[in-house]
Amino acid sequence: MMKTKIAGLGFYVPDWVVTNDELTKLMETSDAWIQERTGIKERRYARKHEETTTTMGARAAQIAIDRAGIQKEDVDFIIFATLSPDYYFPGCGVLLQRELGITKTEIGALDIRNQCSGFIYGLSIADQFIKTGMYKNILLVGAEMHSMGLQFSTPGRNVSVIFGDGAGAVVLQPTQKEGQGILTTQLHSDGTHAEQLAMISPGSHGGYHLGKEKFGFPDTEFGEIFVYQELIEQKSYYPTMEGQLVFKMAVQKFPEVIMEALAKTGLEKSAIDLLVPHQANLRISQYVQAKLGLRDDQVWNNIQKYGNTTAASIPIALCEAWEAGKVREGDLVCLAAFGSGFTWGSALIRW
Repeated sequence: MMKTKIAGLGFYVPDWVVTNDELTKLMETSDAWIQERTGIKERRYARKHEETTTTMGARAAQIAIDRAGIQKEDVDFIIFATLSPDYYFPGCGVLLQRELGITKTEIGALDIRNQCSGFIYGLSIADQFIKTGMYKNILLVGAEMHSMGLQFSTPGRNVSVIFGDGAGAVVLQPTQKEGQGILTTQLHSDGTHAEQLAMISPGSHGGYHLGKEKFGFPDTEFGEIFVYQELIEQKSYYPTMEGQLVFKMAVQKFPEVIMEALAKTGLEKSAIDLLVPHQANLRISQYVQAKLGLRDDQVWNNIQKYGNTTAASIPIALCEAWEAGKVREGDLVCLAAFGSGFTWGSALIRW
């Protein structure tokens, strides 16, 4: 039976390292405060006007293509996951195609908007295309440039200290090798608490009410120029997060979706050789590790160095683990994510 394998991996992070101490110059915080709550010591920021979500994605993609042993012209489909695109539209998929110089082939490009779960969702979609024989070389990219839209002040510190920039990519191909490839992917969502981890504006909600809160553009008559004073006062153009709720949901859904994948394949927790969780918060990863009874060497965390890079976090961590020799042929690798939406998912891969 045809399965999907990861044939090549690559990641790119900018060279600008931003430590916790540097953030103390912009907001009331401290290195100890940030590390205690998130585990993060530093993160990377891209150079504005020099790098974008797309250009970082292209750097990671080229590495993955080279390692897959193919030419970029061999790519027959692109999937791009991000919450921080270069433009509101069009999406980064076509921009990546142009950046790589493969527009002549006129291949399809799909953009995924599932935030922290974007890479898992993209992996599941690619798996279906590969298994049905529709495509043979799918390029899946997760990339983020959060630094362009964070609130670097004390009111925004709960969010701003968490996020970093970077990109990861994989090339997916069919395989008929016994026991190799993606064994299962599990996808879930629940929009009940969508606004508890969100960037409300820009949007088309036009004063949409949720409970006692009102989000969106101020009331205007048809033809009037929008007045953005209300948006400025609300600061709804910055990301917001109800941290306690997100943490509570994450530590519940992470183990659930991992156990669901294991049950689907008839495997036990002890079969996992390496867990690569979305790098949301080191405390969440440690909780999940304890819940599953995994050793430190069975879980790959790098949020300490890069912060939360949402859609890019799993491919960056997976590639880094592979480069470190932690992913070997025959290993059972588990990927899992939870994030805005809320959306969550998992994947089991036999390397």
